[in-house]
Amino acid sequence: MSQSPTLALESPAFSPLYLQIKGLILQGLQSGEWKPGEPIPSEMELAARFRVSQGTVRKAIDELSGDNLLVRRQGKGTFVATHSERQVQYRFLRLRPDRGDEREEGPAHRRIVECKRVRAGSDVTRALALRAGDAVMHVRRVLSFAGVAAILEDIWLPGQAFKGLTAERMADYPGPTYAMFEADFGVRMVRADESLRAVTPTPEQAQLLEVDGATPLLSVERIAYTYNDVPMELRRGLYRTDTHHYHSTLN
Repeated sequence: MSQSPTLALESPAFSPLYLQIKGLILQGLQSGEWKPGEPIPSEMELAARFRVSQGTVRKAIDELSGDNLLVRRQGKGTFVATHSERQVQYRFLRLRPDRGDEREEGPAHRRIVECKRVRAGSDVTRALALRAGDAVMHVRRVLSFAGVAAILEDIWLPGQAFKGLTAERMADYPGPTYAMFEADFGVRMVRADESLRAVTPTPEQAQLLEVDGATPLLSVERIAYTYNDVPMELRRGLYRTDTHHYHSTLN
């Protein structure tokens, strides 16, 4: 197992010590030293490794846990968070049913309309920090709840990182899509920025969502990032809100 760089070489002197340790643990996560679902070393071991107090390590881990990058398990230790865990697997899906609980509604049914390798347009290039002409995977799919189409999504992913992605692979995976990205491609989405606006659909979009062309929809554009703010996904979704609503918790 590779060792993290020493504190003195990698961290600016003006940064609080616990943030320096947080950065070093983050480097280990990014490099794959500790993979999703695996335990990280104990606080005592990390304190010895980085030559700091156990309290400093604990504060760094608290921050990473608050960022949903690590998960503490009572009596077992601290583990790298994974999208396959129930408590975090749908944290990026904010559509909730107007009545009842999303757990009663069950996971969305996914219909892949298309999945193909294309050249990135200028807007996708900018969003994913790619070079002009780079290849991306473009996925269009419809998510349905209880047999009713609810979300139409267009997803763009860097072609190099997602080489081998197919419609069959996406349709057949039993868990959340981000869990598949994590397990099959080694890409973990850790945060996302979203922009929302009200729109009406194009004729093609209305047909896929089975709505009238004048139906108001919620447009949600998301850029999802892996470790160290590297953009890895551009997603544009159109949400029906006649039986569901967009829910967000602010802290």
